[in-house]
Amino acid sequence: MAQPDHHPTVSIAPLLKRLSTLNSARQVSAHEIAAAVALVFTNSISPVHFALLLWALHTTGQDHSPEVLAACAASMRGAAAQVDTAALRQVVRQKAKAEGAYRGGLCDIVGTGGDGHNTYNVSTTASILASASLLIAKHGNNSSTSLSGSADLLQHAKPTAPQIAATTAQNLPHIYSRTNYAFLYAREWHPGMRFAAATRKEVPVRTIFNLLGPLANPVHDTKLVEARVLGVARCSIGPHFAEALRLSGARKALVVCGEEDLDEVSCAGPTRCWYIHESHSKTTMNEEGEEEKEIVIDEFVLTPEDFGLPRHPLSSVHGGKGPGENAEILMKILRNELPRDHPVLHFVLLNTAVLLTLSGICEAQSSSGDDGPVLTERGPGGLRWREGLRRARWCVESGEALRQWEGFVAVTNELAS
Repeated sequence: MAQPDHHPTVSIAPLLKRLSTLNSARQVSAHEIAAAVALVFTNSISPVHFALLLWALHTTGQDHSPEVLAACAASMRGAAAQVDTAALRQVVRQKAKAEGAYRGGLCDIVGTGGDGHNTYNVSTTASILASASLLIAKHGNNSSTSLSGSADLLQHAKPTAPQIAATTAQNLPHIYSRTNYAFLYAREWHPGMRFAAATRKEVPVRTIFNLLGPLANPVHDTKLVEARVLGVARCSIGPHFAEALRLSGARKALVVCGEEDLDEVSCAGPTRCWYIHESHSKTTMNEEGEEEKEIVIDEFVLTPEDFGLPRHPLSSVHGGKGPGENAEILMKILRNELPRDHPVLHFVLLNTAVLLTLSGICEAQSSSGDDGPVLTERGPGGLRWREGLRRARWCVESGEALRQWEGFVAVTNELAS
């Protein structure tokens, strides 16, 4: 039975009073804030109280607190469509994609948006390329600030676009039985967000909801989701997101921010990185009393030269005038029709290489997908970035990324019909 669109309205006036000053806001727990945010997804909060909550979190800086981000993202995921994790684990095991230090789990690459640079849809294209070697659960939506969001890009692909709304919680295991790629359309997976839309448009600042999306991938089971790259639009919030990911249970993740305040790994210069990973020397006891490696966060800087690539100014990697032109670029990349030194191709390969390297697949001493020599040189963070770039080129030039894309298009159109 469908759930009603409106539940009894709950007053959060006492909480709003406590959030009215900086000092008192610091005494409010992340759990209390997340409980208030959860009311949005059931339409149980008045628009006035919701707007005041967004404004209070913004003005007190609580919307950047790692604890608040992690707790609110958990509320958002809890209200999302719920996948059958047992069925999904079974199909992931059947895929048997494990290689090197990659265990064969799901991976995502996503940005917060809002950097104002209007570059090409890099993370979405990189997710498709990486599906040649990894299982991808790409979380995304239509644009709210840029010319072309991830969903907009895919919906304009030609000759046939995927039916992204067909990637539902019920269909996801079947989709992975046919392809390594799935796009989790936020509009379909987070139906409660429709109650937030009107008020969000009225609030004249970027709010916590502009930050939660990358943390709210609905397929969140830490035994299923293995690696994620998360781009932020300001370097100052990088450490907060890294800690929020750690608090959320991530064991293999990378938060990135180009020094131009770009929510991608920059092709123009240095990129600051916060690397969430298992420590080789520190261990802790889990809830079952078992010893496991402690999760630590290391910071380093990446440059295009670490991948063996030249630098390109951001002015050379702008997208087209909208999603239609960007979709044309996507298909040219997948069909290997761009010159090997094209700036946009380099930008995409760079970010694809980051996800491949982070996943651990580049730690293999040989490559199951090709017969090329594995590059064992290590760079910042002790990882094999040049091997990631070599494999990223293989994803394109072998045609395997195109094959996975065509599989996703085919299965979603079949499901929609």
